[in-house]
Amino acid sequence: MRTVRGITALAAGALALACASSPAAGEAGQGASPKRQAADAQAAALVARMTRDEKIAQLLNVAPAIPRLDIPGYGWWTESLHGAIGPRPTTNFPEPIGLAATFDPGLVKEVASAISLEVRALHSLGAVGLNTWAPNINIFRDPRWGRGQETYGEDPYLTATLGVAFITGMQGPDPDLPDVIATPKHLAVHSGPESTRHVANVFPTPHDLEDTYLPAFRAAIVEAQAGSVMCAYNRVDGLPACASAPLLKDRLRGDWGFQGYVVSDCDAVTDIDENHKFSPDGATAVAAALKAGVDNECHTGYWSKGPALLKRYQDALARGLISEADIDTALVRLFSARLRTGALGNSAKPAVPASALASPAHQALALKTAVKSVVLLKNDGVLPLQAGTRIAVVGPLADSTRVLRGNYSSERTVAAVSVLDGLKQAMPKASITHVPFTASITDGDPVPGTAFVTPDGRPGLLAAYHNAKADGSYEVRPVATRVETHVVSNASLLPQVNGRHKVVWTGFLVPPESGTYRLGMSALKGEVSTDGAGVRATAYSGWNEPPRLSDVVLEKGRRYAVRLETEPGVGPSPGLLWKRVTTQLEADLKAAVARADVVVAAVGLTSDIEGEEMPIAIEGFAGGDRTSLELPADQRRLLEAARALGKPVVVVLMNGGAVGLAWAKEHAAAVLEAWYPGQAGGQAIGQVLAGQADPGGRLPLTFYRSVADLPAFDDYTMKGRTYRYFTGTPVYPFGYGLSFTRFAYSGLRVEPMGAGPQNGLRITATVRNTGQRAGDEVVQLYLTPAGFEGAPRLALRGVRRVTLAPGQSQGVSFELSPRDLSFVTARGERRLIPGRYGLSVGSGQPGTGVATLSADYTIDTDIGLPP
Repeated sequence: MRTVRGITALAAGALALACASSPAAGEAGQGASPKRQAADAQAAALVARMTRDEKIAQLLNVAPAIPRLDIPGYGWWTESLHGAIGPRPTTNFPEPIGLAATFDPGLVKEVASAISLEVRALHSLGAVGLNTWAPNINIFRDPRWGRGQETYGEDPYLTATLGVAFITGMQGPDPDLPDVIATPKHLAVHSGPESTRHVANVFPTPHDLEDTYLPAFRAAIVEAQAGSVMCAYNRVDGLPACASAPLLKDRLRGDWGFQGYVVSDCDAVTDIDENHKFSPDGATAVAAALKAGVDNECHTGYWSKGPALLKRYQDALARGLISEADIDTALVRLFSARLRTGALGNSAKPAVPASALASPAHQALALKTAVKSVVLLKNDGVLPLQAGTRIAVVGPLADSTRVLRGNYSSERTVAAVSVLDGLKQAMPKASITHVPFTASITDGDPVPGTAFVTPDGRPGLLAAYHNAKADGSYEVRPVATRVETHVVSNASLLPQVNGRHKVVWTGFLVPPESGTYRLGMSALKGEVSTDGAGVRATAYSGWNEPPRLSDVVLEKGRRYAVRLETEPGVGPSPGLLWKRVTTQLEADLKAAVARADVVVAAVGLTSDIEGEEMPIAIEGFAGGDRTSLELPADQRRLLEAARALGKPVVVVLMNGGAVGLAWAKEHAAAVLEAWYPGQAGGQAIGQVLAGQADPGGRLPLTFYRSVADLPAFDDYTMKGRTYRYFTGTPVYPFGYGLSFTRFAYSGLRVEPMGAGPQNGLRITATVRNTGQRAGDEVVQLYLTPAGFEGAPRLALRGVRRVTLAPGQSQGVSFELSPRDLSFVTARGERRLIPGRYGLSVGSGQPGTGVATLSADYTIDTDIGLPP
């Protein structure tokens, strides 16, 4: 293992001297463990040997190598929200909202540990750093937010619990020597709208800040000891979140004792002057961020604007807005992190081999997790489907695999299985007819390598990699060529390809079947030539812009010339997508349903229309967010048409948040919520529909009837939002979910821990499977607070997921700490507030028609708790 000369050449005495003499090292080491103090001292000694220019260059997310100190380059931008992302195939787990639906912290920790191992394997290949910008622990306060799919739902307790599980799984057993540093995001008060996130000035009430927006971040730092935090785009109480001393100094480092590093959301520091107008220019913006505690700035324009970005720090230093000591403070934190993960070539841990990527064990875990994320919302007895059932499978998402991935996922996900194929696998004796669908949205899949032929007749496409010249143009001769299985860039695996380059793919498309295809291109320009006219994308699609679509008739076995190209940084990952569609949906639907016993309709949304800051403006969607909770109109018409044909309709939903299900609740025979379930989603759905697995997931969101039931989207007060403060009647409540079996509860006991409830409570009960099948139950514990100002209706304070055989019983217990029993006053103070409280344990919220047991307890003493 290569070592860093700048560290190992220093004797222990010199390290001690550097630590004592460096303000940055002294600040970083306060209250730290011996391991962290040693790393901080080594980092301070290393930083002391850098020149000013070398130091400044390390402040951005692309940190260049310093050869004279034997310091390798490092990229801080690493994503693994629900699966590692890199140049090799990796395992794709359910989107975080699906992970939340498992209500299973142990499972989420297991998933994070698997992702961590794959991040380390990618690092062994030189592809990514040993840190990751995950999890997203913002509160999904409003179902219109397109990025809510990245979160663990609407409840602060559940979000905190699952966030802690993910962080500890990612970082490993020793947070001082983490496997991969987790970066919970986005601090703070950040949850849409996407269209205003760069300019929004949010004024949360003191109550809502402490009660809703900060608890998960506190847990991430205090309990899970996350090594990093990402600050948000928006302003909070007038201050940009990435220049907020109240957030980053007083709360994060002061109240919570955070000792790691802070990274900005990408371009959030430039927002300080360019969009928030909080500072007059770039130098004052970087000074405000650095002084507040931002240690590393992410900027999407690094490759084209790098010198100008660095000049802002140079100007700030020259004008006295920052000092070299301010820079040193940030760099000691950053290099301490790299030392403690072993990312400077100093790790004593063995390198993780590439064989860990998408391993059989991880793929099995992806299937297990997808099954546990499925939520059964309605079942009139049609499920499970019987072995010989005749099934018509309809809907735009029935044969899609790309929808399974959700956002923040790798296009190299392996072994993805659609709902159609998953159902065929689970029910080999069933008669299954698929009806292709022509939708207002599409979720076509990457054209497979089997449908491509290179110019010289080999399977795949010929990819040519052209480096950029100094004037910005590209070399005529490629520096590398290779055959790719589909439209994908593997530049990161080719050392001769520089940071600025283009890729050109050429060859032929050869369809396996004749028919009408919808072709889509993303982040590409060029054409697929068809009958002389061609399917053409004349310009690159923008960041997070959906694919450009064209419907074409293709003949089986015919060669269609392909020439496509892309450049890094122009948008999402390049891709050529396709999907079989029909030109006679009504006739195809009638014919298929006439021969069927049941209709399975795979409907929902895709990450092409809901997600992060998208240039979308279609009915029901704007900028990545939603303006309506309803399914797209053509999907609603499909469901109505299918039901009108007289056969039971099973609705299978894939989506990132709550959708309007009033019609489905009344008219469908069964409703299954599957979220964006990851690569094994189709298998999981097939197994549940066939009864091979029990759907034990629960809703981490309230499913409202309409946006008319909610306050304005840009209103950040919590009144009228989420199950805790919504006083209306939802279509389906938070925590709801059915099973193929039944459960009953008995023996509730509530005992004080110590002299009284103010010291904590121990709650025990017994749950029994009273049905005829094995199944999963999610035991939920809720508190009903006394009626003080600002009190929520209910508050989740415990979850346990158990698997029980028919007739089997199991005891469950919860230990609630004083903090668990506390609530927040209108002034924003967390306290044990005197009064009589209700407590319930059961299958969901009390009063929603599910099995629960209830008791009361009394708090006699008013006690304040730290923020």
